[in-house]
Amino acid sequence: MSAERPTLPPVRLHTEAELARDALAAPLLARAVRLARWAGPGTRVGAGGELVEAQLPAAAAHLGLTADEDGAAEASEAWRLAVDTGLVEVEDPADEEADSGTEDGQGEEAEGTVTAGENLALLTGGSPQDVLAIWLDGLEAAHADATAPFFDDFADLVGEDGSIDFDALDWDPETEAEFLDGVLGNLYLLTVSDSAAGDAPVPLPALAASMIVPDDMGEPTDDILEQVSDAMMRLDDQFRVLEPIGIVEYQPVDEALLAEEGEDATPPADDDDVTRYGMVKLTPLGLYGIRARMLDAGVEAPAIGDLVDKSADALLGGIAYYPEDAARSEVELWLARRGAGGAAAELLDAARGEDPQAPLRRLHCQQALALVGAEAEPAVRAVLDDAELGGLARVWLAELGAADVPAPPEPMIFWLAVDTIAAQLEADGDLDELQGLVEGLSGQHSGFFDEVWRVDHPATADVLEAMGRLHSDKKLAKDARKAAFKARSRSGSAG
Repeated sequence: MSAERPTLPPVRLHTEAELARDALAAPLLARAVRLARWAGPGTRVGAGGELVEAQLPAAAAHLGLTADEDGAAEASEAWRLAVDTGLVEVEDPADEEADSGTEDGQGEEAEGTVTAGENLALLTGGSPQDVLAIWLDGLEAAHADATAPFFDDFADLVGEDGSIDFDALDWDPETEAEFLDGVLGNLYLLTVSDSAAGDAPVPLPALAASMIVPDDMGEPTDDILEQVSDAMMRLDDQFRVLEPIGIVEYQPVDEALLAEEGEDATPPADDDDVTRYGMVKLTPLGLYGIRARMLDAGVEAPAIGDLVDKSADALLGGIAYYPEDAARSEVELWLARRGAGGAAAELLDAARGEDPQAPLRRLHCQQALALVGAEAEPAVRAVLDDAELGGLARVWLAELGAADVPAPPEPMIFWLAVDTIAAQLEADGDLDELQGLVEGLSGQHSGFFDEVWRVDHPATADVLEAMGRLHSDKKLAKDARKAAFKARSRSGSAG
């Protein structure tokens, strides 16, 4: 029943139906769908499945794009996505020629045949999961485009024999992909860590710095600042590519800054000017997509609702380190699938244990029982004599306002005090709140430290040592440290 701290806080995702609607509305996928429906037997494509240059003006016009290079590029990009996501199928022209036994005698580039792909029908007739699976393929393609090399003149890279000098690109695809994934991971973490902060866009310089500047560095060096500036410009290109697939809302770097080559690109300290250097925010669809990529990479990225069909053991272990609001939401979903009485008994049973996370499970159990309400009373009364749960049960019944709650025996009072502080220590709670808890519990009983070291709880010595560090009264802090020493000696002799 022990739990490990998750790598990331839990994310609150939109429903699959809402996400599927967002996916269909993503500009790049929407254009790809329109081109897939527009294409037919007469659509001319090259050997790589791309639209031939002569076909691009008609494709751009169908999409309502400008009749210039930009419009042609956007139409070409949408067509590539249609191919990559299976919205259209392109038969290789070489295969066609082999089947027909003919060759192109005019020296023109061979062309393939286009048919509708199976996924095109799924986008309108399939489930939200089908739509999202297709969109995720589109995200993969957009990610690959975003990390592709940039070059001014491709001809300079082609040798006399027609081979391409990839070394001249100074491009490592694995390094590029890892850097962008790291940036997206940091953006994801910023979004899910604090719901209030997650609603605000993140300045591009801060995102670039999060990948470049060492955590222990004070004032960044000129070299580091130059690296941050270079990373910002690269990220500006990449977010421009990623925005049309719907994962980010992006305000690009001010074009005037891009024209100021050779000048210091480090953003000023004035917050009013930071927006000129780019602002980015993950969309709800972006949260879903980046989480899906992280899960594929083996990263633990929990989402609220993951535990709804799990046991009470899995629930209390899974939410052990969740923020309070997220834990409450997960419990509410879990309870909605169960009858109150049975759920209360299952929760209480899962709260037992002597492992380091057990006090935290009992804390979350008590909070979950509060959500069950009065229907949990029979199950709670059934554990009044339980050594580990009896104190919790009495506190819960008292908070409920129940009658006939038996007074706890003194050993149970001390045991519950240790268990309560152990839970907060394990949760790494607010230091001021923890100090108030320590002083409040120890102040309720005269001679608290003379008795508490005898408590048969696995965390007794650790709790007393923490109380010695946290208590503001120097004499009582010293008493706590002495009691911790006695507890260590007692557990040592007992072992």
